[in-house]
Amino acid sequence: MCGEIIMKLRKRFGRDAMKKITIKDVAKAAGVSITTVSRALNEYPDVSDETREKVFRVASELNYSPNSIARGLVTSRTNTIGLIISEMIKPGVYHPYVLEQLSGVKASLRKAGYDIILFTVDPGMQEVTPFEKLRDDRKVDGMIAFGLRMSDPYIDEIRHCSIPTVLIDIPIVTDYVGYISSDNVEASFEAIEYLLNLGHRNVGFINGHKDAAVSFERLDGYKRALIDSGIGYRDGYVIYDDFTQEGGYNCFKQLLQENPEITAVFVASDLMAIGAMKAAIDMGLRVPEDVSIIGFDDIELATMVQPQLTTVRQEKFKLGYMAGEHLLHILKGGKPDHVVVPHKLIIRGSTSAR
Repeated sequence: MCGEIIMKLRKRFGRDAMKKITIKDVAKAAGVSITTVSRALNEYPDVSDETREKVFRVASELNYSPNSIARGLVTSRTNTIGLIISEMIKPGVYHPYVLEQLSGVKASLRKAGYDIILFTVDPGMQEVTPFEKLRDDRKVDGMIAFGLRMSDPYIDEIRHCSIPTVLIDIPIVTDYVGYISSDNVEASFEAIEYLLNLGHRNVGFINGHKDAAVSFERLDGYKRALIDSGIGYRDGYVIYDDFTQEGGYNCFKQLLQENPEITAVFVASDLMAIGAMKAAIDMGLRVPEDVSIIGFDDIELATMVQPQLTTVRQEKFKLGYMAGEHLLHILKGGKPDHVVVPHKLIIRGSTSAR
């Protein structure tokens, strides 16, 4: 049947026949509807394996390459994803952690034939342009977002929207929304447990700002490790600031001046930890002889400072890649969920036994 279709097309269009193959030709050759062809090629779960294999075989024999505009008319999709990054001009947003996540998102979506439209937003813009309008204006099929603060207007909109959406490090799961993260609680627990095993009993924590979900999760892990060890949690050992070198620098100075008995500090990001190491030097403290420091993320700079930074490694590229994969899963009718990407404690020179 497929061979007959090809011969007829060649008679009609001549040598350029194979360039003019349409989805209608694939549907006719496969003996199914246009909608079935579209859903099979886009790997929807409601198409049987037998039908899907047949459609793929016929499409391959006809050398069919779907036009994204025509495909959108049939499926009501544009094969375009909106990528939302909040406050991209702020310090820290453009450092390698974020860039690696962006690379992961791009790699997963590009492999599936999707284009990306980048939206950079701040709370003021979120008030003016609702989340759904942002999607509708650019006709994207779904959204991936990170960098949003928990108080941002989009957070409540995302909780109640029907737009397929995946968040990175923002714990929301609904019928349409899933999220990707490391296990921040367990990672922090492991970091503190490691310091306790080195003999440290006075362990401070330089946390990120209080409007980030990861700040609460990493604080939870810090608390649990101290309570489980029998040492107990001390609120005065915890300080907050933005995830920047300057924030880490200022926090370390204040924390150690107010609590000089502290011998180890867990820091919620590598950038903050590098700032903390600079503050230690300026205060005449040696790292790790006088104070041990652990970061979080394992950015490239962690190996460029002296001593090299002990840190929790997040698989940054994989976080972005899995965000793209999970959104594709949702777009195909899959159930949104919380996808956890493994972490690893990396031991380097900024920590030592007490």
